[in-house]
Amino acid sequence: MTTTEAAQPAADLSEAAPVSPETVSEPAAADLTSHKAVHLLQRVLMPRPADQLKVRSLYLDEQNADERVKQDGRYAATIAAGAEVSFATYFNAFPASYWRRWSVLRTVVLQVTVDGTCRIDVHRSKADGESMHVTGVTHTGGRQTLEFELDLAPFIDGGWYWFDVTAETDTVVSESGWYAPQAPVEEPKLAIGICTYNRPIDALAAAKALVEDDAVLERLALVTIADQGNNHVKDAAGYAEVKTALGDRLHVIEQPNLGGSGGFARTIHEAFTTSDATHVILLDDDIMIEPDSILRARAFAAYTKSPTLVGGQMLALQNRSVLHSMGEIVDRSDFFWTNAPNTYYHHDFGSRTLRDSRDLHRRIDVDYNGWWMCLIPRAVVEKVGMPLPVFIKWDDAEYGLRAFAGGFPTVSLPGTAIWHLSWGDKDDASDWQAYFHIRNRLIAAALHSPYRHGGKMFREMIKADMRFLINLQYSTVELHHKAYRDFLAGPEKLFADMPTSVVQARKVRTTHADGQVLESSADLPLPSMTTAKALRFRRIPVGARSIGSTLVKALAHNTRPVAPENVETPQLNLAFQDAQWFLLSRLDSATVGTADGRGVTFRRRDPATFRRLAATSLQLLRQMSTDFPTLTERYRAAAGELTSIDRWTTAFDEWGYERV
Repeated sequence: MTTTEAAQPAADLSEAAPVSPETVSEPAAADLTSHKAVHLLQRVLMPRPADQLKVRSLYLDEQNADERVKQDGRYAATIAAGAEVSFATYFNAFPASYWRRWSVLRTVVLQVTVDGTCRIDVHRSKADGESMHVTGVTHTGGRQTLEFELDLAPFIDGGWYWFDVTAETDTVVSESGWYAPQAPVEEPKLAIGICTYNRPIDALAAAKALVEDDAVLERLALVTIADQGNNHVKDAAGYAEVKTALGDRLHVIEQPNLGGSGGFARTIHEAFTTSDATHVILLDDDIMIEPDSILRARAFAAYTKSPTLVGGQMLALQNRSVLHSMGEIVDRSDFFWTNAPNTYYHHDFGSRTLRDSRDLHRRIDVDYNGWWMCLIPRAVVEKVGMPLPVFIKWDDAEYGLRAFAGGFPTVSLPGTAIWHLSWGDKDDASDWQAYFHIRNRLIAAALHSPYRHGGKMFREMIKADMRFLINLQYSTVELHHKAYRDFLAGPEKLFADMPTSVVQARKVRTTHADGQVLESSADLPLPSMTTAKALRFRRIPVGARSIGSTLVKALAHNTRPVAPENVETPQLNLAFQDAQWFLLSRLDSATVGTADGRGVTFRRRDPATFRRLAATSLQLLRQMSTDFPTLTERYRAAAGELTSIDRWTTAFDEWGYERV
């Protein structure tokens, strides 16, 4: 352990000159040699001004402090005398196990600049969440930087490092961070790619957050915004400010709506054909970003043993203390994405701190990371190619699988994150996006499934179709059928269909009443079913026998004629969360609220439609299962062309675009 003179401003924390440790009254047992220069990995952050208490929990654990920490900007704060504050938090603890597994580092350096009489204690956790004291020191006197070099060896399966501050007098903690004691493997030249469709304010807000942080701005080689709507970024308030900050480093490209895959493909193409960027970070437009996440992803990429995709995790924008997504995999047996083993959705740090959450200390390995935030190295694109031309859905998952097959892992890095609208107020598995969910899942399976006939995938798809049918969601099944037919048609028209695919999907969505959104159930007659009878219908079947009996009755009911009085008058008005299969399958009609609460759909049972769609599902799924080996050969043979930079260049020229 050494002390150094006052740390430099946040953007210049890469060097600190060691001085004699005269003001340190107690040596730290695990301290190693002093370093004249260390390289910034992760800044210690303070909450934003006026952050809610639960949001502060992402930065500070103030359980043992009678007074809240008083921050001065994002990198300095005062801890009141008598308080103990822990930095064992999502954004300030150091995810040591990830650096141990994927980086070349063997130690990490913690620098804490303090002013006041206090004690600094460093702790670590094990993979099972058990915490252990590592070292500590008491500081008396003025402003000095305390330095601890810490071993990464014990973290092969999981664990974090963090530090606590116990203040004897009012103590200022400032300009602190986690550093590497050695030079990086490479110095990434960083490009940012933002894809937007009629959200110019959101896209510019993300860009503005980056350029307002001097340390981030300094490290940006290029920022590309793929503008795919008719409400343009160049016309929005804030554009001039971002343009002034970035100058020639800002590329805004207006192009047709090509979805996420086309928009992100454009930003990747721009990064690696018009600049010398070595890495690109893809960002959604509808996010709120912690700018240090950009630096953390870049730093991690600089020290990985081999080129690695580095993903940011997702915090819930609607409830900002909640970690919504930690990491995801694709289950090859049914070829569907799911949360990675040992992950937990919707963890609320406002309710349970990192120290109290033993489940969050194990290292998580993933197959891919969502493109709400994901760093991709140039070396990966050069070897495995560009995204598939699939408009939206599965482009990020398929790319992660393809990268892994090419020898490039993906890491979803804790403490590197954005806030994004979680999926709680979306129902994209049943609206027009259902087409892309199914078609692109089939394409990804054809490219990567280890099973000759798709494993359990087609069996699960027929179950899903029947579930949608008894839920009176006929338009969703029609979209599935379009997806099945287009998949069977092969890969040859994927590029040609990109600009019009969303128009076609939206058109199919409106072919049934359940795909047409009404403003309110008040637009229809009052429901005919009495409250008492409705309560009986709402009883949840429990146990295999009850569930089986209810399902048999539901299927039988869906083949019977509809009572004439229920054709135009709904039997029930249902909230979205109440629209369960055991209820809807026994009704003739009902209004159901949309997932976002902005409207309702009128679902009406039609026995003829039920029989037609069920029979078509069985026929198409049987055909796909039988033909899957041949389809696999066709899609794999076409993959090189579909993902080549040259083919994307040709497509962009054909579709047309304008550089702003």
